[in-house]
Amino acid sequence: MNVSEGQILELLRKVIHPVSAKDIVTLNLVNNLKVEDSTVGFTLEFPGFNDPLKSSLKKACIKILQDNLGEGVEINIDIATAARPEQKRRQYLPEVRNIIAVASGKGGVGKSTVAVNLALAFAASGARVGLIDADIFGPSVPKMLNAEFVNPSIVKKDGKDLIIPVERYGIKALSIGFFINPNDATVWRGPMASNAFQQLLGDAEWGELDYMFVDLPPGTSDIHLTLVQSVPVTGAVIVSTPQDVALADVIKGINMFRAPAVHVPVLGLIENMAWFTPEEYPDKKYFIFGKEGCKKLADQFGLPLLGQIPLVQGIREGGDSGEPSVLTKSPVSDAFKTIANNLMIQILKRNTDLDPTQVVEITKTRSNITH
Repeated sequence: MNVSEGQILELLRKVIHPVSAKDIVTLNLVNNLKVEDSTVGFTLEFPGFNDPLKSSLKKACIKILQDNLGEGVEINIDIATAARPEQKRRQYLPEVRNIIAVASGKGGVGKSTVAVNLALAFAASGARVGLIDADIFGPSVPKMLNAEFVNPSIVKKDGKDLIIPVERYGIKALSIGFFINPNDATVWRGPMASNAFQQLLGDAEWGELDYMFVDLPPGTSDIHLTLVQSVPVTGAVIVSTPQDVALADVIKGINMFRAPAVHVPVLGLIENMAWFTPEEYPDKKYFIFGKEGCKKLADQFGLPLLGQIPLVQGIREGGDSGEPSVLTKSPVSDAFKTIANNLMIQILKRNTDLDPTQVVEITKTRSNITH
């Protein structure tokens, strides 16, 4: 094989990253290129962990080289993650790359179920994932992870007591539910709840994580404000059923995150309980809560519809038993995994196209919010 490194790079310029619409050479993804005899080797080095397109890009590289150099060439491609540039260490979650808020306009739409299943789907792909149950007044994550009666341990680090997150199904999780009796009501004023939430953020040994999911309370509250004041939120995902009553509150949630003072990108909508299919009639779909309400709203606001989840008894049973549906082999599991993949792509696109989110600063009064 008589070919130069320059010629190899010209061939690889034909491989386009679909999110950035630029070729992989221009994006500086090709590193350590070596051409020896009939062997071509290089590293595809991605700037962020778990680029969901890395496998397809690797296959595209192999195809373009084999098509032009022949089947006899040996192609060795390694996948790597570039080291993050040094950044000012922040007080909360300093080693977390992406912080994803999971929100809903109203309660009862399955937001926590979606948050848990998404976190597990991301972890199954190889990412390091954390989950914070920020619904201080109605924590449900411990039950969904079959960890209701688990008591987190404490470790002393640099003279400070830190909570060790509970590890279940490959993710790290914390909830106020780990520290209270499941049958007790949390009767706290707003500042007390916010302080408890800040402890889950800052007084825990989270370590390095690729994604942190924050399961927010329904609606808009002090907890939402505390989150955007405390950490730079990469983006928000909003969960809703397709019915008009739920969608009316979704609009408020979208406007809250998009408000100039908050300025958190909304990564997309997830439609839960999209339809019901009876087990005895698997080809039937009954749109109990309305049809494609989230899709219409997503189109109205120019947002992606990340996916639709049917109303299935197994999802409820998995949440009650502490064995989330995404861990099973079922169409519902596939639905959650598809949504997780779509969300990964939106996170990648957001990080490619937009500047990092800034922590919101409060000055004087809550009505005067500035970056």
